[in-house]
Amino acid sequence: MSSEGNAVAIPAPTDLPSLATLITTLGDSIKSLKSSSSPDKDEITKAVAALLDAKRTYAKNNGGIGVDGKKWEEPMSKSEKKKAEKAAKAAAAAKAAGGNASGDDAQAAAPSKKAAAKEAKKAAKKEAKKNFKEGGATPPTGAPPAAAAAKKAAAPIIRPMMTKSKLAPNQLAFNPNVSLSERPVISLTIAILTNTIVDYELLSDHTRTGCALGLPSGNGEVSGDLAIARFIAKRAASGTSSFLGGSDEEDVALMDQWVDYALSLSKFGLARRALSIQRTLDPLLVTGTYVVGHSLSLADVALFASLGFPSTEESKAEIARICPTGCPTLRWMEMMSNSPAVKEATQLAVGVAKNAEATLEQGAMLDPLAAGMAYLEGATPGSTTTRFPPEPSGYLHVGHAKASLLNDYYARRYKGRLVVRFDDTNPSKEKDEYQTSIIEDLGKIGVKPDVVTFTSDYFETIKQYALWMINNGLAYMDDTPQEQMQKERMDRQHSKHCEQSPSEAMEYFKLMCSGKEDGKPWCLRAKMDMSSDNGTLRDPVLYRQNTTPHHRSGTKYKAYPTYDLACPIVDSIEGVTHALRTTEYDDRNAQYQNISKMLGLRRVRIQTFARMNFMYTVMSKRKLTWFVDTGRVTGWDDPRMPTVRGVSRRGINIDALKKFMCSQGASRRIVNMEWSKFWAENKKEIDKYAKRFMAIDKTDHVGLTVTNGGDGTDFLTTDYLPKDPSFGKRLVRIGKKVLLEKVDTEGITVGENIVLTRWGVVEITKVDGGLEGKFVPDGDVKAAKRKISWIADVPENTPVILSEFDNLVSKEKLEEEDNFEDFINPDTEADTEVIGDAGLKTLKEHDIIQLERRGFYRVDRAYVNVSKPLKLFMIPDGKKKAMSGLDGKLAHR
Repeated sequence: MSSEGNAVAIPAPTDLPSLATLITTLGDSIKSLKSSSSPDKDEITKAVAALLDAKRTYAKNNGGIGVDGKKWEEPMSKSEKKKAEKAAKAAAAAKAAGGNASGDDAQAAAPSKKAAAKEAKKAAKKEAKKNFKEGGATPPTGAPPAAAAAKKAAAPIIRPMMTKSKLAPNQLAFNPNVSLSERPVISLTIAILTNTIVDYELLSDHTRTGCALGLPSGNGEVSGDLAIARFIAKRAASGTSSFLGGSDEEDVALMDQWVDYALSLSKFGLARRALSIQRTLDPLLVTGTYVVGHSLSLADVALFASLGFPSTEESKAEIARICPTGCPTLRWMEMMSNSPAVKEATQLAVGVAKNAEATLEQGAMLDPLAAGMAYLEGATPGSTTTRFPPEPSGYLHVGHAKASLLNDYYARRYKGRLVVRFDDTNPSKEKDEYQTSIIEDLGKIGVKPDVVTFTSDYFETIKQYALWMINNGLAYMDDTPQEQMQKERMDRQHSKHCEQSPSEAMEYFKLMCSGKEDGKPWCLRAKMDMSSDNGTLRDPVLYRQNTTPHHRSGTKYKAYPTYDLACPIVDSIEGVTHALRTTEYDDRNAQYQNISKMLGLRRVRIQTFARMNFMYTVMSKRKLTWFVDTGRVTGWDDPRMPTVRGVSRRGINIDALKKFMCSQGASRRIVNMEWSKFWAENKKEIDKYAKRFMAIDKTDHVGLTVTNGGDGTDFLTTDYLPKDPSFGKRLVRIGKKVLLEKVDTEGITVGENIVLTRWGVVEITKVDGGLEGKFVPDGDVKAAKRKISWIADVPENTPVILSEFDNLVSKEKLEEEDNFEDFINPDTEADTEVIGDAGLKTLKEHDIIQLERRGFYRVDRAYVNVSKPLKLFMIPDGKKKAMSGLDGKLAHR
């Protein structure tokens, strides 16, 4: 048998929901095996043994109560049951006659308590009647106390009806205005330690005096930090039962003793509590690290909470002032405060209202949140890892930019790590070209990952998890045609293969992975909940065949995991603490957590944000590819494209992009943003450093003769940036012949004073037959109404091409039913030739400048020669109209 057919060494699920699912699956499998035309007795025996083991594990983790809600008892054969019943009757009869049953008989009689109670009741009635005949009291109408007790013990335990609760299931509510020690810090810590914290929703409630947890069943709530903590620990998997003392009765008793002791101190002040705990714990901690056993438990957390939960530097210093220097209890306190679970619990408790966070270390104050950003729930400095998982199947667009920038922001703020992981699970779409471009584009927007990984690095590990799911009855193979499968999922109808045996599923999985044509129709599906209102939980597909060579692993694999299976596995392995996802994944978040539970993975917290949409813009890879393939744009870096490369060529500023994306970051509301808002933010940044130059339209201009302007060999000096002289100065040629924009001279009259920007006042002396004027050295600049751009008409001037762009689509928001090809904007690019001053020849590619009274521009091509002039791309400034009368050929955007 191949290695694929063997059981995989991955721990079986031990949480109650997963065990219940496994028990149902195994039961159905046994029924299927028995009803087959030729039942395999060996397979049935194995399945029955597995079912009993699962039921036994369930009862062990549920306080002795089985999956049917009754007390668990080991099953007996028919002969064993008859023998036990016979022994019980014999023991009851002997007791009624005043005799004694033997030890073996009494032990055998134990399983039949009901029969024994019945015989005892009959004997007691007989004795009472005898006493009455001899002159005793009236016989009682009810059963004697012993019989009543036996009847009570035999009756099933019925949970009393709980009071109604405003809390939804798994909501943990508490008051954000009370001290840290009065918040459910014990419950939060235990939930973190048991890997179940993400199952609970924290709720800020200013009206509560204590804390409460909405029960998962919806049947009321449980109140009190310790009660909630015990419930969370018991509800969690058996592997974490050590938090309550494990299976050892003495450890459980010790645990209860310490927890009760911690609770008894609550009526005293902090100083008395601290000294009491120190004097009690010191002898124990001289040779030990923990209060009970050899690991962190509820006793440690309860006593730590009794100290005021000193997890911050300030609170630790307060306890240190009370307790003797160097005592073991202070060492234990330091150890507890440095526990990652305690730190996370502190942040969750402090940040429940989402308006505060704790400072856990002295001098470790985090930077203030950027405008629009929210605290990352439960994040602690140095222990936070985020990830950006692009698929290498296209170029990044501005929507991806938002996701990458938010992940990068949180990783840097919390002094953690950013993982960029290529989700390369679909070889049909992926190329090395896209992988390289994504890394380059992230660099363009200032995102530098701490590590770059690939989902393909974990293909073998993911495959082993899939095999484990098959072997444990948690997944099945299905060859239902795609359209029919979709219909069945919509109708909540089970697949015909859902009762498939693990051995049969394993054979089909191997066939799928072989790459053979017969394996092509088969896919692996998880057994979840076909009746769920959440469609993503209706037995999702986890694995499919794909024989296309992978761009990294070649032909090694012929089947690949879906993103839904790979993502939670790799997130857990790579240490991701917070997965940031757009709201379009809201339904899939439940699926993500469900898979994590099924596989026993370390849980990851999910935080959602709204995707970035822009008006008059398409973000779909398919649609953007159409623009490239049909030649309507020059490529993925065309400045009209909403790709990172496109908007970079248009002239974005990294700081402006980060501010804009962060300003939208915390919102879950999906809106269509106006590009003008982004470009207005961009203009604020580039205005700080864009050097000023002047240029005049090559054809639509007029000449002005300044009669006293010199012979053209003189220069004046002016600041590159009038608001910030530190950027230096530039030389500007002056002379008799100057060029002006024609639009600026309309209506000019003789005797009028105009201002030539950066030079001074010129009085117009002639209009007809060509403009003439004379320079007025001490002219009143403020009094002149016209302030005009100009350049000296000299051979050294620079030829320049100005490029303007417009939106690719003409409709503000395309609907699902729209054919985007019907809304293509025919006029999206226009060029204008201008004459610029000689200083423009010094510019380099990517420089950003301002042509005065025209706007801001990015250098797309530096000046080479007359045949390859300087090429500038206009950068929108967020205004609907140009800052002067020089509107350009397209809308100013």
